[in-house]
Amino acid sequence: MTRQGYRTPPSLMYLYQQPNFSIGPDSGETDATVDMAQLAAQSAGVQKAQKNAGSAPAAQALVPQGGLFWDGRADTLQQQALGPMLDPVEMANTSIEEVSRKLQGSAYRETLLQLFGPTLFQDPQRAVAEAMFAVARYQVEDASFHPYTSKYDYWLEGKARLSAAELRGMHLFNDPNKANCAGCHLSTPSRDGIPPMFTDYQYEALGVPRNNKLPLNRNPNFFDLGVCGPFRSDLKAQTQYCGMFLTPTLRNSATRQVFFHNGIYHSLDQVMAFYNDRDTHPGRIYPRGPDGRIQKYDDIPPRYRANADTKDAPFDRAYGDKPAMTDQDIRDIIAFLRTLTDGYTASDSDQRITKIPGPAP
Repeated sequence: MTRQGYRTPPSLMYLYQQPNFSIGPDSGETDATVDMAQLAAQSAGVQKAQKNAGSAPAAQALVPQGGLFWDGRADTLQQQALGPMLDPVEMANTSIEEVSRKLQGSAYRETLLQLFGPTLFQDPQRAVAEAMFAVARYQVEDASFHPYTSKYDYWLEGKARLSAAELRGMHLFNDPNKANCAGCHLSTPSRDGIPPMFTDYQYEALGVPRNNKLPLNRNPNFFDLGVCGPFRSDLKAQTQYCGMFLTPTLRNSATRQVFFHNGIYHSLDQVMAFYNDRDTHPGRIYPRGPDGRIQKYDDIPPRYRANADTKDAPFDRAYGDKPAMTDQDIRDIIAFLRTLTDGYTASDSDQRITKIPGPAP
C-alpha cells in the first residue's frame, strides 16, 4: 500500500458490449484477421475524419477502437480481470503461481474445486484462468453491471419525463456545432435496439493537462502515451496514435470522483470547462513555462502534440474565440449527464405518462 499508479480505474459497468481491439474505419465492418502494426502503418499521416462533418479524408483514416483498459490492451473481461492481479501498484503478485497459491488458500477454494475439478490447483495457469473466467462471467451475467435503469433509459422507453434543463442539455450534447459530445459518446440506440453505451469505442488524444500530483510525473521525461505505451508495446512505432486513450462510457459519469486517464479533474464542472476553454482560453487550463508561455498539451511530448484533436467541436475554435458553450449551456449538459445515472425511481408525474386511461365512468 505504498505505491501509487498513474491511471484512474475505468468503470467495470457496461463492458459486456465492448468490442475487441482493432484498427479500422468502424468496428464490426470486417471479420478478417489483420496485423495491427501493419494496418496502423498504412494510416500514418492520414488525417482522422472529423466527427459529424459529413465528409471524410480522401484516404481512409484507420483509427484504434475497442479493447479494455485505457489503452485497449485486453480484449476479454477474463484478460482484464487478470491485469490487477500482477500489476505492481495494485495487487502486486509476482507470478501466476503466487496468484494460484492465494486462491488455493482462500475461503472459496472448495467452491473452485467443485466447479472446476479436484485437480484444478495442480496447474496454476489453469487455476488462475478458471478463476478469472468466473469473474468475467459474473460481470456478464449479473444485471448490476448493466442495469439500464437510468432516467434516460426510461425516457427512451416513454416511461419518464425530462425536465426543461435536461432536454436543453440533451440537444447541446448532440449538437455537432456546440458541445458535440455525441460525436464520440453515441447517444442513440444501436440498430438492434440495445440502449446507447455513450461511447463509440474509439480513441482520442484530448490533450488533458498533466497531473503533477502523480509521483511518476515528477520525472519530466516520463509520459503516459496511451496506445503507444508504456503498458502496451505492439503499437509504439505507430506514433500517430501516441497520446490517444479510450473514449469511456458516460453512463454513471455523474457518480465519478476522478476523470480522464490521469485523474486530473474531480468534477463534471471541471471537465466541461476543459472542453470549453482548452483552445479559446488555454491559460485557464495549462500552466505557463519559465518564459511565460502557455504550455499547451503539456502531458504529451512536443513531437506528438499534432495528434491532439483540433478538428471536432468544441475544439475547432481558436485562441480568443467565443467558447462553444455558455455557463448556462454547461449547467444544462451536466443536468443531462445526471440522467445517465442508474437507479432512477420514476416519479408520479413520470408514471402518468404511460398510464392507460380506463373506460369512461
